[in-house]
Amino acid sequence: MGNRTYERVEIEGLNADISDGKGFFPGVIYDISRFGLRMTDLPKRINEKKQRMTAVISGHGRNFKMIVRPRWVERVGLRKMVGFEIINTPYDWTDFVMRHEPQSEGDAWEVINL
Repeated sequence: MGNRTYERVEIEGLNADISDGKGFFPGVIYDISRFGLRMTDLPKRINEKKQRMTAVISGHGRNFKMIVRPRWVERVGLRKMVGFEIINTPYDWTDFVMRHEPQSEGDAWEVINL
């Protein structure tokens, strides 16, 4: 986790349905980044070995459809937590994530406008 280009941002109010090609499975999105997301509460029967899955994400008045790839899985009782990489990240997703990222201190434009 220490070698991420973009930090994950914890977020509430986003849900997703993931399809592994055999069915749709509901889950809750715990955190997001420009190129990935972590979902919790996925059922044990989802096939995380699939290299391409379809995700439909909704919340905050927005809907996103994207292709994702599982990168890691943690089993929690009868449920799973899965970290997904987004394949061909949609522009509107990147924009959405950037609006939720913490603002960095010392913006270059602020210094110029002093």
